[in-house]
Amino acid sequence: MTDLPARAEASVSPPLPPRARVVIIGGGVIGASVAYHLAHLGWTDVLLLEQGQLSCGTTWHAAGLVGQLRASENGTRLVQYSTELYDRLEAETGLSAGFRRCGGVTVARTADRMTYLKRTAATAEAFQLECELISPKQARERYPVMRDDDLKGAIWLPGDGKANPTDLTFALARGARDQGVTICERTRVTAILRDRHAVTGVRTGQGDVEAEFVVNCAGQWAKAVGAMGGVTVPLHSAEHFYVVTDEVDGVHRDLPVLRDQDGYIYVKEEVGGLLVGGFEPVAKPWVSPDALPYPFEFQLLEEDWDHFSILMENGITRIPALAETGIKKFYNGPESFTPDGQFILGEAPELRNFFVAAGFNSFGIASAGGAGRALAEWITEGEPGMDLSTVDIRRFAAFNGNSQWLHDRVGEVLGLHYAMPWPNRELESARPFRRSPAYHLLQQANASFGSKMGWERANFFAPAGERPVIEYAWDQQNWQPWSNAEQRATRTAVALFDQTSFSKYLVTGPDAEPVLQWLCTNDVAVEPGRAVYTGMLNSRGTYEADITVTRLKADEFLLVSISASTERDQDHIRARIPADAHASLVDVTSAYAVYGVMGPRSRDLLARLSRADFGDKAFPFGTSREIDLGYATVRATRITYVGELGWELYVPPDFAVGVYEDLVAAGADLGLASAGYYAIESLRLEKAYRAFGRELTPDYNPVEAGLLFACKLKTPIAFLGREAVEKARADGPRRRLISLVLENPAAMLWGGELVLRDGLAVGQVTSGAWGETLGACVALAYIRHPAGEVLTPDHARAGPYEVNIGGHLHPATPHLRPPFDPQNARPKGHYPP
Repeated sequence: MTDLPARAEASVSPPLPPRARVVIIGGGVIGASVAYHLAHLGWTDVLLLEQGQLSCGTTWHAAGLVGQLRASENGTRLVQYSTELYDRLEAETGLSAGFRRCGGVTVARTADRMTYLKRTAATAEAFQLECELISPKQARERYPVMRDDDLKGAIWLPGDGKANPTDLTFALARGARDQGVTICERTRVTAILRDRHAVTGVRTGQGDVEAEFVVNCAGQWAKAVGAMGGVTVPLHSAEHFYVVTDEVDGVHRDLPVLRDQDGYIYVKEEVGGLLVGGFEPVAKPWVSPDALPYPFEFQLLEEDWDHFSILMENGITRIPALAETGIKKFYNGPESFTPDGQFILGEAPELRNFFVAAGFNSFGIASAGGAGRALAEWITEGEPGMDLSTVDIRRFAAFNGNSQWLHDRVGEVLGLHYAMPWPNRELESARPFRRSPAYHLLQQANASFGSKMGWERANFFAPAGERPVIEYAWDQQNWQPWSNAEQRATRTAVALFDQTSFSKYLVTGPDAEPVLQWLCTNDVAVEPGRAVYTGMLNSRGTYEADITVTRLKADEFLLVSISASTERDQDHIRARIPADAHASLVDVTSAYAVYGVMGPRSRDLLARLSRADFGDKAFPFGTSREIDLGYATVRATRITYVGELGWELYVPPDFAVGVYEDLVAAGADLGLASAGYYAIESLRLEKAYRAFGRELTPDYNPVEAGLLFACKLKTPIAFLGREAVEKARADGPRRRLISLVLENPAAMLWGGELVLRDGLAVGQVTSGAWGETLGACVALAYIRHPAGEVLTPDHARAGPYEVNIGGHLHPATPHLRPPFDPQNARPKGHYPP
């Protein structure tokens, strides 16, 4: 089935040049945006290759919604920039992007959805984005053809809009051409050329093109294009449906975009009628990425009214006139989706100078402008200028490229776009995936598993006779009392955590120490057997990693990082090892199980299984050595992420089951509890321990994060980002990370909540959880000075502070030191008698 947009007329391409500084593969809206922004940054020696015609793949049939508000501030900023760009394109290029700021109405049918919308409005306030909570009546005033008698309320986003995808693509392409970019249509890339670890060009049906950079913007073909260069691009197409109706009375071109997420639908005006589409709960994956048809230009898939019925029925529920309105056209077009619903951006870790922008999960039109600019800046500057971790290609590994796994996952991911975005929602499809050696033992102990970087990890343990499932809610959930018991055991007795999912690397060689001294903020030139907490920064002095470095030998270091950063960390390190340095990095994540033995009785437990001396003098904090444990030999490191006396045990996988069984048996009469990651989250927040990806990101530096103690500024030793950190310290921070403890024990924090000081929005909660020891919710939050001035400690302590939780303001007490054990006595083994 073919339905050609008006601008899809044939065009004559210029001759294929033999070389270009940058080759972009894919002439959809993303490729056109990258070309446009590279040219406007002064890189005009750019060649864009399209196998068919511009916009002919999946761009042309996009719905064209442009909703600005995203879960993260940087994601929101990207779309805000998109709207600014689309507004001005016609004046710049002479071609309209078909963009109109018609506003957006999102409605709530349920109390839970209304709570979510109230949280959304607070997020908008934190991001300084215009958003208004409105009543059902006010929603209908803005959208008169809508039924409102079953609604709880709505939000109004006046800056939202809609664009014509094909017009937008052609406007961006003209803007690129006007700056000197060459665009060749009907030119299919058949191979990626490389020299060892770097890309050198592309092969096409018309010949080879040398290139310094290659950018994969091939849409649903991006996985196959990546595979040509040995690069994993984890995406899979799913069928995406909408209909365009005949004209509807009361519909006009400035009618807002309507979203009824409880009914899975979106609606926008289309030539006097309505475009009705959505994200059904269970989607239809299309063919495997390695079986996509060619050619596939301006084509749609077969109609499937049975599958579309849930969306149509909900459309009629919201807009009764649809029951009597004819359907002008049924659209079923493939769209590419990623395993986590976020798009893919950045330089591929497998191939230097090979960049990817793909997998936009039906949000490509809204994201195209901002994502194109962000990637162009990344290419020209060598690193991103903001935190793009949530979309960074390095959040995935090679195992995420399994097409069967992707097929089974995207059927769930599409539906989650409009599902309730519970703060701790776990994906259910294509699991279990990666399992620790003790997985079956955790299962037998009634664990409820979450997933991180594919690892099955115990979030909590349910008591015997209870089902280990999450009953989602905005308030405290069903598992909270069970996690509280795990917290109490950690603080008063001993708890056992399976932390096998830690990322682990070895850096070895004669130059290992100088390489790590340059990369790490802290001094890692310690004696073998010592562990050092440190950050790794970029040239801007902001965080790229948060790790522990243990020196094993003179020329061998063990690095331990969070689960999600395996590929990111390795790429950051490898890219900065000098070519002439005698140092190498190897991933040993799967070579060790890791068990955390934490709590006042941890020393007693380990002593029952080992001849080692665990006393403070023999085994002080930060010590790491091999010990006997039962029949096994393991590495024990005295360290903590929960604020108690404890050890992390690094166990070869063939001994891991036996060690876990021994620990459980030996701790039975010591009050040993199996404990999960929800307990870790609560315990670390009571101690104000930071987490990478939340408190520590490429947007924050050690001065703001309060981690100057982990920077070797008192030494003359250089490290990456040092000059920027010294400048930030001299200038003084405009924002600081503080702890907040809620005064109302009935209120629940999850993270992302708006923080107010003296009634003014001053920041957001980065992490929040119930702290059982404190008897209240505890959070970490970055607070800025409302006037943009230096934020002194005295100003940060002063209040009053409130946290907006679902539209309700709750007083909170600020802390610049940890709310629990601020003297840090307990990790040192100093407990009251």
